[in-house]
Amino acid sequence: MSGDRDFPPALHALAGLDLDPEEYDYEPYPEFTPAGETTDWLRSWTGNDELDGAPYRVFAQDGTGGLAALWLTRPGAPLDGQPVVFFGSEGAVGVVARDLGDFLWLMADGVGPMEAVEFGATGSEPNAELRAVAEEFAPGRERTAADVLAAARAEFPDFAEEFLASCRH
Repeated sequence: MSGDRDFPPALHALAGLDLDPEEYDYEPYPEFTPAGETTDWLRSWTGNDELDGAPYRVFAQDGTGGLAALWLTRPGAPLDGQPVVFFGSEGAVGVVARDLGDFLWLMADGVGPMEAVEFGATGSEPNAELRAVAEEFAPGRERTAADVLAAARAEFPDFAEEFLASCRH
């Protein structure tokens, strides 16, 4: 996939926001984690030295070290058309949005990636700055966090189970 290491403009916009850590446990990166570092992390997280981090583009973390990533599972689709997944520092894993546009609306509705996986669609209050980013990069696609999570889980119902099956610890 050409350009699959180029940071999408929507992620640059998220990285430029000064989010209150009391409201959002979301620490954006200014670029994707390097490929080798992603592979090293994935192997350490799973205990499986056969895994390759190539299908993931890590773009943020939470305060505990859990990681949010784009999962390159749709051949030929652009990065912003790939699902967003989360890998928690304590073993929680799950798909949080069908694509980057849905992820922006999830965040705008007050739910971060860790909260989505660990607690579902309950978050803090909706955020005007995040809403502005969602409106700019995913106009006309407004959805509640509950709708975003339901759609992601309906499309990828086995992601967590299949991923966890690759773990060796």
